[in-house]
Amino acid sequence: MASSDGGRTCAPANPSEPDAGTGGCADEGFVRNADSKSARAPYDLACAFRNAGAGVRYAFSSQRNMKIHAAVGVAALLLGAVLGISPLEWAVVAVCVGVVFAAECVNTAIESVVDLVSPDYHILAKHAKDAAAGAVLVCAVASVVVAAFIFVPALASLF
Repeated sequence: MASSDGGRTCAPANPSEPDAGTGGCADEGFVRNADSKSARAPYDLACAFRNAGAGVRYAFSSQRNMKIHAAVGVAALLLGAVLGISPLEWAVVAVCVGVVFAAECVNTAIESVVDLVSPDYHILAKHAKDAAAGAVLVCAVASVVVAAFIFVPALASLF
């Protein structure tokens, strides 16, 4: 049962979750909601960053594709260093890597919410998950196209 303490809503941690109770900063299981926002309950910036970091860690630890995106991102950074790409090209590569990571985090969030509200199979749950995964695919393919524009000419100039 959830309890309220000073505008903060605390729910018991679910021990089956890999990071249950670790994102709450002040109180274990703290969840920011409309009541805590309207009561102007304190929620410091450091706490917000810790929670955001916990979300990225959860996506990385639970999603195989996030690990694949990370490996490809590291490969792009290494290739950029070897080829000596320009500062503008570095910026474009960094944005592409960041957009793919962000899309995978959003996909993970959508999948988690869909699993929460629709534990049984439903065609709309499938559509939501497929669309979220499709958004990641679009970002990844666009990033590969951008990488081709940056890296292919740089590689061709070596020969």
